[in-house]
Amino acid sequence: MKKRVAFYTLGCKLNFSETSTIARGFVEEGFERVDFTENADMYVINTCSVTENADKRFKTIVKQAQKVNPDAFVAAVGCYAQLKPEELAAVDGVDLVLGATEKFKITDYINDLSKNDMGEIHSCEIEDANFYVGSYAIGDRTRAFLKVQDGCDYKCTYCTIPLARGISRSDTVENVLKNAAEIAKKGIKEIVLTGVNIGDYGKGEFGNKKHEHTFLDLVKALDTVDGIHRLRISSIEPNLLKNETIDFVANSSSFVPHFHVPLQSGSDAILKAMRRRYLSNLYVDRVKRIKDTMPHACIGVDVIVGFPGETDAHFLETYNFLNELDISYLHVFTYSERDHTAAAEMEAAVPKNVRSKRSKMLRGLSVKKRRAFYESQLGTTRTVLFEGENKEGYIHGFTENYVKVKAPWNPELVNTLHEVELSEIDADGHVRFAFVEATALSSGVELN
Repeated sequence: MKKRVAFYTLGCKLNFSETSTIARGFVEEGFERVDFTENADMYVINTCSVTENADKRFKTIVKQAQKVNPDAFVAAVGCYAQLKPEELAAVDGVDLVLGATEKFKITDYINDLSKNDMGEIHSCEIEDANFYVGSYAIGDRTRAFLKVQDGCDYKCTYCTIPLARGISRSDTVENVLKNAAEIAKKGIKEIVLTGVNIGDYGKGEFGNKKHEHTFLDLVKALDTVDGIHRLRISSIEPNLLKNETIDFVANSSSFVPHFHVPLQSGSDAILKAMRRRYLSNLYVDRVKRIKDTMPHACIGVDVIVGFPGETDAHFLETYNFLNELDISYLHVFTYSERDHTAAAEMEAAVPKNVRSKRSKMLRGLSVKKRRAFYESQLGTTRTVLFEGENKEGYIHGFTENYVKVKAPWNPELVNTLHEVELSEIDADGHVRFAFVEATALSSGVELN
């Protein structure tokens, strides 16, 4: 009988793409991949180090695996495994811990899957994480996460990613196009470009620090791939989102009008303390450029509350800045101290109850912003790509500009594109719509 392996991914889209690549390696070695809730001979947990919550969840996930099969072999890989391998190895039930470079060779480190008394560690110095491994995630989704870049050369004072993933390096244009073509052949309709700092694409493409290509070069090349109906840019730094890229997306038939642009703070004083590479005026300029060229574009924003030294005045500066900005939604992160970062040594720490209160205020603002954006889309005709999961009798999908739609479950809609007309928001916060096709039924758009 085939050995069974299950995977759990914490963190970002990049982690999901890498988990899929690691999983395909197991299948090639003769394993059967099963769901994490099923009985497996081995459980692999891809870890995250961005937030304190992701750290804490690791132990809970290990216990979940042990509850299903106490004798299963448990491996930890990824960012937290690189940063604190000894800490993970000491968790009861963990048998193997692999760092940044070793995770892609995981099948080389397993023998008979016998449990270890103590987690075995294989972790490189982060300076050795200087080569590139391409990845993409497909499977349960109608979209694929395609990794194009890894690592980061920025030195933001709160961030552990350079310590966990190493220097900025890129896939070759040729390999990205090859992976995109493979995804297209599998019938996937949408690709989301992902990486740590994708706007820095081209650096380290051929093992050197030069930019052989730019992110715009990559975008133009991908726009020619046959069989992919949508290309979506994930998080991109405002200082690396160039006018030329915005203008190209505005006129592209494949790239969709959706940008996720990290801000982190609306206060220039805090941006400087974070060592971000821009100030608030540049961010305003990026939003204006997007909206001038694509008035219907969706713009998501990352923001951190409770950074050391953030006073009430600084926070209100951020709140008012975001409130006045023509954006669509927020991803709000509550600052948490991370070992070996400059911010962890800073004075004037913000009390955790104050951090929590500020986070709640911005989450409320995000709800308001998303609703306002959805209201601005009423009366428009958009194209929806329906996803493959039955959630309490409904199927969900997204328009090209990231309005989430909800319809009664119909398996025939899975991974299909349909034009819909958005009409009204009902008492439950759903936007009613009608399929433009005469054979389709009316349904709604979900706001959360």
